[in-house]
Amino acid sequence: MTKIMYTARATSTGGRTGHGVSEDGVLDLTLTTPKELGGDGARGANPEQLFAVGYSACFLGAMKAAARKSGDTIPDEAKVTAEISFRDRPDGEGFWIQAALKIDVPGLDKDKVQDIVNRAHIICPYSEVSRNGFEVSLDVV
Repeated sequence: MTKIMYTARATSTGGRTGHGVSEDGVLDLTLTTPKELGGDGARGANPEQLFAVGYSACFLGAMKAAARKSGDTIPDEAKVTAEISFRDRPDGEGFWIQAALKIDVPGLDKDKVQDIVNRAHIICPYSEVSRNGFEVSLDVV
């Protein structure tokens, strides 16, 4: 069995139009459905935005780890923008998300950045989930 290093806990009520809060209260959000998905356009976050923030932050962290291994440094101005799209699944039974990452690392050679990005894609757990999925337990309490 592998060692769990950290567990985040959050609870949502109301689904896409509701409320979400992390166990420690740091994240405390109104959740809304985007107009494009039939919502009213009210101000609030949605699951795709939360995924985009998580993936972009994690991937930049993985880039920093990959750069350290090769003796490089990612500058503070570097940024990763995640585009997370919500779409129909081909089986018609549900939905799918797809991701596109836009990476901007000023001051480093493009080929060097591409090498770091390729290694970060191996390191980043969000990228790993995108390739292989992850374990889910469904416990009714």
